[in-house]
Amino acid sequence: MWTTILYILLAWFLYNLIFKFIIPVYRASRKMKQQFRQMHETMQEQMRQQQGGQSSQAQQTGSSSRPKPAGDYIDFEEVK
Repeated sequence: MWTTILYILLAWFLYNLIFKFIIPVYRASRKMKQQFRQMHETMQEQMRQQQGGQSSQAQQTGSSSRPKPAGDYIDFEEVK
């Protein structure tokens, strides 16, 4: 009789432990990992966009600031 009651209490305790503690902790940790992964991916995408924008801006400013050579080079002498 006592062993049956002990087994029932043990089964009830294990049931509560599994369904009220272990499974919710597992789900929460899985959800947090997913959110961190998603946040990491969005940060990587933003970094790629910023680096892409900076390189295109550097190309545009670099090409427009240099004067294009027009003809032969003329050596100037300084007159005092």
